[in-house]
Amino acid sequence: MTDKDKTDIPDLSELRVEIDSLDKQIVDLLNKRAEVSLGVGRYKAANDEPIYKPFREQEVMDKIADSSPGPLPDKHLRTIYREIMSSSRHLQRPERVVYLGPEGTFSYFAAIEHMGSAASLTPKANFEEIFRAVAEEGAELGVIPLENTIEGTVGQVVDLFMKYKVYIQAEVFSRISHSLISNAENVEDVEVIYSHPQPLGQCRDWIRNHLPNVPTIPMESTAEAAKVVAGKKAAAVIGHLKLADMYGMNVLAQSIEDLPDNWTRFLIIGASPSQEDRRDKTSILFTLPDRPGALARVLTTMAHQSINMSKLESRPFKGEKWKYVFFADLACDLGGERYEDVLEDIRDQCQTLRVLGTYPTQEER
Repeated sequence: MTDKDKTDIPDLSELRVEIDSLDKQIVDLLNKRAEVSLGVGRYKAANDEPIYKPFREQEVMDKIADSSPGPLPDKHLRTIYREIMSSSRHLQRPERVVYLGPEGTFSYFAAIEHMGSAASLTPKANFEEIFRAVAEEGAELGVIPLENTIEGTVGQVVDLFMKYKVYIQAEVFSRISHSLISNAENVEDVEVIYSHPQPLGQCRDWIRNHLPNVPTIPMESTAEAAKVVAGKKAAAVIGHLKLADMYGMNVLAQSIEDLPDNWTRFLIIGASPSQEDRRDKTSILFTLPDRPGALARVLTTMAHQSINMSKLESRPFKGEKWKYVFFADLACDLGGERYEDVLEDIRDQCQTLRVLGTYPTQEER
């Protein structure tokens, strides 16, 4: 290094003084923002409006990202603001968010990723408990997995939409990536693997290639498996990378899933329909009369209105043999004034029709 290069190096003490000054300004601004947010909370309370408004949050996030000149990466900026908005919601009014527990499941991490660490999360033992908590027991929001790019739709969730009066508020796309986590120091030291059957199946080839003679033990959840493994020396769990931090274990291998493009679409549900001004997507549940062309007539009506159907799936109608219920995603706000007539047409063509929610769509990130 030349003398000139040395003179170009800034003084560390001066940089630290500048950072301390900037940190103070940031804290002052965050507190001012919190004061304004408390005012928003009082307005929402006076007008009986929900605290959680996903499209408004997405709009704020996009504006912040678009206005940033760098060098702070977009991903980092969004993570910071996710926590700022999570804190704002908590200050306005703490909302109970229920999810498929225990703590440490993929549903838990999806909830944290979307709602932020200030969210008041409450685990539930099964999907029905989540729906019941939102519909009947006062939980403001619930987080449920609807479909996975590899495993398909969670049929029980569709069935529960028939049973409980809840509404979709938002969707969350979460990348599913599996890691091998253990107290052992090396992969070769692992003598048994614990996990939920789904991750074990999604990592079958990796296990066969790297630990061919090691037995696998299915558990009710990856979180329960991690609890078991945390007390053993030569056992490992396949699950979310952050389980290693939660239980103080080692990450022996990352991204061990056989198919890397593995995503789960989660839904945020609430007890009443979303009231936001802009809503991009609608999900409906309907049954049809038993006559030829019944489904074709519904699809034709939508096609004539240029409504794009991005998902259509049938499920057996519980309690009535050979009857089916259809779940559909439509790329429009079917609750808007523009679609009032077409909604009535579709309702007339169906035996039953339920609009599950109109909500902002989210891109896979």
